[in-house]
Amino acid sequence: MMREHMLRIVAPVVLALVLLAAWQMVVTIYDVPPYLVPSPLRVAQAMIEDRALLFASLWVTLQIALTALAIAIVAGVGVALVFAQSRIIEASLLPYAILLQVTPIVAIAPLIIIWVEDTHVALVLCAVVVAIFPIISSTSVGLRSVDPGLADLFRMSRASRWQTLVRLRIPSALPYFFAGLRVASGLALIGAVVAEFVAGTGGQGAGLAYQILMAGIQLNVPRLFAALVLITLAGIALYTSVGVASHVLLTRWHESEMRPDR
Repeated sequence: MMREHMLRIVAPVVLALVLLAAWQMVVTIYDVPPYLVPSPLRVAQAMIEDRALLFASLWVTLQIALTALAIAIVAGVGVALVFAQSRIIEASLLPYAILLQVTPIVAIAPLIIIWVEDTHVALVLCAVVVAIFPIISSTSVGLRSVDPGLADLFRMSRASRWQTLVRLRIPSALPYFFAGLRVASGLALIGAVVAEFVAGTGGQGAGLAYQILMAGIQLNVPRLFAALVLITLAGIALYTSVGVASHVLLTRWHESEMRPDR
């Protein structure tokens, strides 16, 4: 088991190192200009030189994404709980939730930014629109995916609807919720970045999207790559954090996180 766990960590790291070494070698051999494709070492150098600017912008983007994710969790779970209680409400509202999901955020973001005076609030709302649907969808499925035998047992025991919800449906829905949350965590970050691109906010409150735009205009491609690397690492960190939370909460009782030898 330990060997399998180590393999999941070591294999991606080794592959990343091989790809970075190949990238560095190709750029060096063919003498590719840094304003076209910078080498990994040049990107690392730019990240170190511009660390104050880049990490301050990363924090701005993360604040937007985390705030949006928290709102999406509360609103998404609330909507899913309502859906689980009434098929009529679910049939009435689910198409509109799907409509928000399939409409490109690039088309919605300008309207939200125009309608909402506070730019920060508008950016958060844009990220919420992107992140909320996976939580609604996954949690709704989980609340309805209850073991029929356990459901019959609760009915035979004359459990109230509230008792059935708290003691049966919600615990059964937790693995589905975390599955949706993994997707939503990445989408919240994407929504924050896309909204920043559309808003074009600058100054001290600028996020990483603005730094990418400015780096592209200035042909500062190493800084552009460094910003992209930070966004990628932030997304991995969010996804991993959700995975760790899921493991901690589910490992003792749900088969999706239990060891095979248990």
